[in-house]
Amino acid sequence: MELPSKHLQAAVEALGSLPGIGQRTALRLALHLLRQPEGDIEKFSNSFSDLKKHVHHCASCNNISDDEICSICTDQKRDQSLICVVEDVSDVIAIESTRQYKGLYHVLGGVISPMDGIGPQDLSISLLLERAEKDGVKELLFALSTTMEGDTTAFYLFKKLKDAAINISTLARGIGVGDELQYADELTLGRSILNRTSYEGSISKS
Repeated sequence: MELPSKHLQAAVEALGSLPGIGQRTALRLALHLLRQPEGDIEKFSNSFSDLKKHVHHCASCNNISDDEICSICTDQKRDQSLICVVEDVSDVIAIESTRQYKGLYHVLGGVISPMDGIGPQDLSISLLLERAEKDGVKELLFALSTTMEGDTTAFYLFKKLKDAAINISTLARGIGVGDELQYADELTLGRSILNRTSYEGSISKS
């Protein structure tokens, strides 16, 4: 669309580059921002600049954090023997919202997807294997999306970890096949965590 201002055009293009934002929505947002006080716009802009500058990945679990180690990993009230393996930071947020899980996390940063050129070396799998070998870790809970890529990643991890002296479990299949974890409702996700099952048992039935 042709707009009367090159600056408005640039703002619309920037907003339109965000996932789920079409050109019409981007234009409405840009016009809304244009009507706001300059101080509010500056604060809005700085929040994203600070996001990029100050948010890091936790050196332990690969979750996002303002510090080197995230608040979940440093919380001694959480079960240090249980690690929930997820695809992305959004999955951590989804599981935390259920208030049913009290262990630690490990964020892989994606799933194995040869079609997209993503292999095991592109994920934080080596860090997970190191953590699994540490004293005190008793269970790994696979909480990956029930897609072909998610199942492929879970099976790869299982093969790498099956000889380790730890339990490997997976979410109960309350999550529909093909669903991404972050879109599951809190009740279903919470029950899937509480009713988790042996991963080896789940693949023997498939």
